[in-house]
Amino acid sequence: MKLPSKYIALLVILSLTGIFAYQAYWLTGLYRTMRTDLERNITEAMRISDYNEMLVRIERLQERNREHGEVSISTGFDDEGKQFVRSSTVLHQVSDTVIEGFTARNDTLQRIETDTVRPDAMLHAKEGLDMLLRNQRTMTGMAIYLQRGLHSGLDILRSPDFSVYDSLLNARLHEMNIPIRYRLQYLYSGYDAQDRWVYTDTLATGGTPGYVPGPNAVSYQYAFSSSEHDVYRLTTEPLGGLVLRQMAGILITSLVILLILGFSFWYLIHTILRQKTLEEMKSDFTNNITHELKTPIAVAYAAIDALLNFHQADDPNKRERYLRICQEQLQRLGGLVEQILSMSMERRKTFRLHWEEVHLATLLPSLVEQHKLKAGKPVHITLDIVPEDLTVPADRTHLSNIVSNLLDNAVKYSRNQADITVRCSNHTATNGQVYTEICVSDHGIGIARDRLPHVFDKFYRVPTGNLHEVKGYGLGLFYVKTMVEKHGGTVEVKSEPGKGSEFKVRLRAGKASPPTPLPERGKEMDVSDNKYI
Repeated sequence: MKLPSKYIALLVILSLTGIFAYQAYWLTGLYRTMRTDLERNITEAMRISDYNEMLVRIERLQERNREHGEVSISTGFDDEGKQFVRSSTVLHQVSDTVIEGFTARNDTLQRIETDTVRPDAMLHAKEGLDMLLRNQRTMTGMAIYLQRGLHSGLDILRSPDFSVYDSLLNARLHEMNIPIRYRLQYLYSGYDAQDRWVYTDTLATGGTPGYVPGPNAVSYQYAFSSSEHDVYRLTTEPLGGLVLRQMAGILITSLVILLILGFSFWYLIHTILRQKTLEEMKSDFTNNITHELKTPIAVAYAAIDALLNFHQADDPNKRERYLRICQEQLQRLGGLVEQILSMSMERRKTFRLHWEEVHLATLLPSLVEQHKLKAGKPVHITLDIVPEDLTVPADRTHLSNIVSNLLDNAVKYSRNQADITVRCSNHTATNGQVYTEICVSDHGIGIARDRLPHVFDKFYRVPTGNLHEVKGYGLGLFYVKTMVEKHGGTVEVKSEPGKGSEFKVRLRAGKASPPTPLPERGKEMDVSDNKYI
């Protein structure tokens, strides 16, 4: 059972839509993740810069070379995890660096003092600013609480240096590849003397010179004191643009993949539809050729019937003419069979024309008589060949079929009677090339201007309104165009509705050999009686 093409196309479209939707979902998730990570990195940069600013203050305090106080840190557990201990570190000189219960003096790390304390992990300062760590489970949380505890002791000795913090933060952001313009503020929040309302003071302002936050700017805060009253606030523009720039490589790659997938699926659908068209073409071609095969049989039958039943054999001239018609129709029948084989060979790319010098004065009159005989309406065909011995290099069978198709169309698309003119003559193009023109014109129903570009398309049939007796499969003119091009020629049509149509076939004159293609219309053609520019 064959699946209809529309269902195949629908499945392909649904599959492509699913891939696009998943790709969009994945990219959206990646965007959100990268944006969250970027925001986290900004906050982390503010924390690390605060830590580095404290180290700078400690270095500066080292230069003063005097005792400034004592800071002790309680971890809450001993080395075996059973006893609660407190490690005390005394800052005899600020040249000593305190690190989790240890002090480094003159590049030597040593334990200062340990004794048993209560089980709560605490951060102790000499001035009484103790802070409970509340059993922080993450190292990041512990580090933040320790850093705030160090602030509690260090800020008493020396206030934070905002300019240093701003410089360190700017360097850190560039180190983390976060090139943003920002405004930095040092804020202090508190209550009034009666604890009735909260106020916020801006103690310092810095950041990127000349930067003014826009209406959609976002802010990130880092509270560095244990009471969370002291805050650094960083204000910058939304990070969406920066995230998209960081995702540029992924977005371009995804776009290329989607384009490749889209083209692949389009080509798949196009191939499937083309295969369906080729299948229909094969069927229609068989039907059309069957119809064409019936024509010479019908003509030969009519001629023989006239000889046998209407005493036409008594007249020697008529007998000879009718017998010749029978012979020609049998030849045409053989030519149609050869045409079928030729079309099959053409698909195998082994198609060849049998070139010979064809005398139009001997080829065309028999075709005219055939169409007069088989037509079911009055037919008058005027044949004009100049000069009378005009020849053209061509394949006789295919040239005969080309003219026969044009005559057949002229007869079929004439209403009550057919008045047809066939003119053959030589012309010279502007480049000196001589070509033969075969013109078939009629006074039939004509073709609308918007239909003309399609008359040579495969399977295309011009709507004929109420003229329902016109039968066909849209292959005749397609065959004409294909075979004319095989001969290296051109074919064109001029028509007006109600005034008739004119088909012009141009073939190169000369010896019976494969000719070079004629110049295309509108490029080099310039003849004595007709000009196409």
